[in-house]
Amino acid sequence: MLESLSVKNLALIDAEEVEFGEGLNILSGETGAGKSILIGSVNLALGERAGKESIRTGADHAIIELLFQEDSPKLRELMEKLELPWEDGSIMISRKIQPARSIYRINGETVTTKQVKQLAEQLLDVHGQHEHQSLLHKKKHQEILDEYAGKKLAKLFPALKENWQKLSGLRKELEEAALDEEQRLRELSLAEFEVQEIEAAQIRPGEDEELEKVYRKMTNSRKILEGISMSCALTGADDGQGAADLVGHALREMTSVSGLDEELSDLAGQLEEIDQLLHDFNRDLTDYQERLEFSEEDFSRTQERLDVLNHLKNKYGRTLEEVLAYQERREAGRQRLADFDVWQEGLKRQIRALEEEYEALCEKASVVRSQAAKALEKELKQALQDLNFAHVEFRVSVESDRKWRGPSGWDDVEFMISTNEGEKPRPLSMVASGGELSRIMLGLKTVLADKDAVETLIFDEIDAGISGKTAWKVSEKLGVLAGKRQVICITHLPQIAAMADSHFYIEKRVEDGVTRTKISLLEKEERISEVARMLGGEEISPAALQNAKELIEMAKNSI
Repeated sequence: MLESLSVKNLALIDAEEVEFGEGLNILSGETGAGKSILIGSVNLALGERAGKESIRTGADHAIIELLFQEDSPKLRELMEKLELPWEDGSIMISRKIQPARSIYRINGETVTTKQVKQLAEQLLDVHGQHEHQSLLHKKKHQEILDEYAGKKLAKLFPALKENWQKLSGLRKELEEAALDEEQRLRELSLAEFEVQEIEAAQIRPGEDEELEKVYRKMTNSRKILEGISMSCALTGADDGQGAADLVGHALREMTSVSGLDEELSDLAGQLEEIDQLLHDFNRDLTDYQERLEFSEEDFSRTQERLDVLNHLKNKYGRTLEEVLAYQERREAGRQRLADFDVWQEGLKRQIRALEEEYEALCEKASVVRSQAAKALEKELKQALQDLNFAHVEFRVSVESDRKWRGPSGWDDVEFMISTNEGEKPRPLSMVASGGELSRIMLGLKTVLADKDAVETLIFDEIDAGISGKTAWKVSEKLGVLAGKRQVICITHLPQIAAMADSHFYIEKRVEDGVTRTKISLLEKEERISEVARMLGGEEISPAALQNAKELIEMAKNSI
């Protein structure tokens, strides 16, 4: 459930916080007051594109925060998958919108837009002013039917998708391998040459790195030798001027007086260690100098080997490991080209076997969809009758189109409807008006409420294009839906506002020459006044107030 929405410096909103309740939350106000800005802020928090123009004039950033209180195994699993902190079922999603970039956080952790959208799918469903237009597209019809079909269909999707991807890959491989004999022989010759060239080099992983170290040492041997010689002279004991000579002389002097004072004895011991270290250092340095010697033949052999390895890396991969991997692939390709007919026939057998599996899965999916379609027809027809479609017939057409195949099967799903008695159902896109589409979408949301795990539904002006008795029917349906889910709804209709469990009023005020959008939760009397205003008239008369009271009472008793 969406507990609260906090908005700062967004468009006309200075700083507002709304605490939503359970059931039906209504947002009303005059046209242009900023109702859609408020709902739009939810979309912005959940990843919708935001331009710098959305930041309030005079501010350098905008902040939107959504606080959800929800705990479900599926949601917990997703939070663990995203490696996000979660305590007591509280989820805080925030977005800081700046002119150059946005920063998203979930429970204090910085996240990506993709992660926010993944989480949003489990938390709420926002139905915008024109979203019902999506019902004009058949693709949406299949999405709705598949959602209604639930787990029975969903468990077939992983196998269907995997099978389809394998099948598509093999078909593409077979198509790309369609060579004539001349091309095949040319490809075979090239593959054989490349495999033999790599094999002849007898590559050992890591060999190039080892040789490069040796080569670097060889090419810098003169400079290294000069440095070693100077170090030997400065630290040695050959001419009486080296550090070892001087330390030895000092040690002899210290030893001669060390028996006179215990403290001097300790210092003489330290100097003796230094003397020993210098002798060890000189011995190791001399050994290194002797090992540094190499022949021109060694140098030439190292250089030639590096040239061979670098040549292969330039042709076949950035590293020797990549070169060897390329060799494996080319060897597999060489074998395929050498026995092309056998390989091709084997590939065709794999494709036929996968096609049989795929078709069997498609048949199962079609059966499940057809069964679900019958149940959806019955439930939605009842829901539409409740929404004042007096003579409605609704059909879900599920046709298996074997020419069109995809990762979800081969079914072509389309919603058919008739809203007039005696007329046959026709495609939804050919029949329904804008107002009818919004009611059909509401009916679908009601039917899907028991199957959808999303706890919060947001409707931005679901009442578009309706009035009178139909408006009252929509109000009742929203009331039913709010008994199962939290519903947040922007409306201009008093019939819908009368059904509210919580009613918020949005208004535009000018304070100190600055226009601001303000939001307030209405108390009982304020709510009656707002419903009376929505009933019409510039002045709210006692009769309008009485009508508003009766409307609210009727709404309370209608469910």
